[in-house]
Amino acid sequence: MSRVFPAPILSLALFALWLVLDAPPSRGQVVLAAIVAIAVPIVVAPLRPRRARLRAPGTMLRLLVVVLRDAFVSSFQVARALVRRRDRLPAGAFVRVPLELDDPSALAALAVITTIVPGTVWCELAHDRRTVLIHVFELGDEEAFVTHFKDTYERPLMEIYR
Repeated sequence: MSRVFPAPILSLALFALWLVLDAPPSRGQVVLAAIVAIAVPIVVAPLRPRRARLRAPGTMLRLLVVVLRDAFVSSFQVARALVRRRDRLPAGAFVRVPLELDDPSALAALAVITTIVPGTVWCELAHDRRTVLIHVFELGDEEAFVTHFKDTYERPLMEIYR
């Protein structure tokens, strides 16, 4: 069964999305939606990463709270900086952050976290996956930023994905 439906939730979502986008659906569109819902997950199955083993649910919950808090606070900081500083540009910069993470799922989570928090954008991961280039909207002390980034986001992810 897993060969026909390697990702049943994806299949269901594709089927439903196809029908919603072609409302009201005809018989032919229902058949086409079923073909797409079965074929796409089979074709992309080799591209899917291995299943991540998540540990430390308490750390996950704390990280979620920290990310939500940082996104909220950073949104106001970026908005305030844009409104108050019409006469000068923000002191944005690119920062190279050395990484200890090596799990692909953890790196993906770190990329999402970095991009969710306003004022930071994940720009590039080195080929050896040991350094990430991040653009920071307003950078004060680079060393403090790197330390904060590693302590706040990378270390909890290392605990979750160990």
